[in-house]
Amino acid sequence: MHVLICGAGRVGHGIARRLAREKHDITIIDENPDLVDQVSTDLDVRGVTGHAAHPDVLKKAGAADCEMIIAVTHFDEINMVICQIAHTLFSVPYKIARVREQSYIDPAWKNVFSREGLPIDMVISPEMEVGEAILQRFRTPGAVMSATFGKGRVRLIGLEVEDSNPLLDTPVDQLRGLFPDLSARIVGIGRKDSVRAPRSNDVLKPGDRAYIAVLDEHAERLTSIFNRDSEQSGHVVIVGGGNVGLYVATTLEQEAKNRVRLIEHNAKRANDVVAAVRRTIVIQGDGLNPDILAEAGAPKADFVVAITNDDKANLLISNLAKRAGAKRTLALVNATELAGLARDLRVDAVLDPRALTVSQILLRMRRGRILGLQSIEDGKAEVAEGITLESSSLIGKPLGYDDLPEGMTAAAIIRGKEVLIAGPDVIVQAEDQLIIFYEEEMVRKVEKYFRVSPDFF
Repeated sequence: MHVLICGAGRVGHGIARRLAREKHDITIIDENPDLVDQVSTDLDVRGVTGHAAHPDVLKKAGAADCEMIIAVTHFDEINMVICQIAHTLFSVPYKIARVREQSYIDPAWKNVFSREGLPIDMVISPEMEVGEAILQRFRTPGAVMSATFGKGRVRLIGLEVEDSNPLLDTPVDQLRGLFPDLSARIVGIGRKDSVRAPRSNDVLKPGDRAYIAVLDEHAERLTSIFNRDSEQSGHVVIVGGGNVGLYVATTLEQEAKNRVRLIEHNAKRANDVVAAVRRTIVIQGDGLNPDILAEAGAPKADFVVAITNDDKANLLISNLAKRAGAKRTLALVNATELAGLARDLRVDAVLDPRALTVSQILLRMRRGRILGLQSIEDGKAEVAEGITLESSSLIGKPLGYDDLPEGMTAAAIIRGKEVLIAGPDVIVQAEDQLIIFYEEEMVRKVEKYFRVSPDFF
């Protein structure tokens, strides 16, 4: 697919890197020639220097022949104009825009992005996505990642395997026998720098990252089995009062049991946050200052979230809070090379906002009736939720660990109101909603499972 990416910043670079790995034809546009050179050199993609909203620049970049345009510059209005011009002058079939200002995506103005309004097929709101991801981590204590499928009925949880884990050296297909009343299945294992779909006799080792599909109501018990604190957080400290920090604070303070403290360095922004919250206590100061962290109660906090605009500061703040006594810490980190420092700095979890954006875009690029998608560990694996059509080669097949091709593991099936955790006794039927974990190399094969086969006609 020929894709134009407008904006060569962190998000644009991350999207280009992921799509280039899938052999898409990528052209990236930015006014900054240094950024264009960096992306085009690093990824071996075409780069065009210029203002992406100018028709002549879009023409030079090949807009007339592209199938998708992704506008992720720093300015909402420019992203909207890019999509409008791409539609009006070049008839680009699919247009995606990043929109940060929440007023634009307020349900009261839902007709703004429509055929009669701005012709944008998909709006990415990174602040809301990141905020929701943080809240999922908050609600799943001990997890290094958490995502939901089947309208929240199935949760995918990533958990680190400790030396004391009761499942060590136990074949993954014995989880059901050991815990018959737990509806869960290990679908992926991360070990060192790799992620793979397990076979029936694979076992967990200390230091592994286990990706587990579980019924939402059983998530708390699952984390307790993995020796993780399953007690919900109550005292939360948020460092960073931007749109994400404000969204998380206002959501958490709706629950009476939560005590939220928010630290914001900029005085004007701190005053804006004070006006927008009800019960959250706002402290104006530097989150890297141990005295400020202590004033916010970080040493006794259940959860400290560092979500400033500086990756390095987020990691250091999380480290300071953890050393002071905080139970759990999470740092927002855009740079992949910095995320690897989290363990050395005693940071419990990192969150990469680009991964959330890429997952949404990949969902639109995947062929077939795919309803949801989550990228795992920078694209080394994915989890997709799709509809199995009558012509799918999966129809009639069992879903044991060794029943599917190597590189993929079924997680669960949603059949009407019923949720079935995958296993050898679960047989695929037409119109099932199948949730499946698969390694990066299996993308095209999984797509075929959710597409109409030509032989069907």
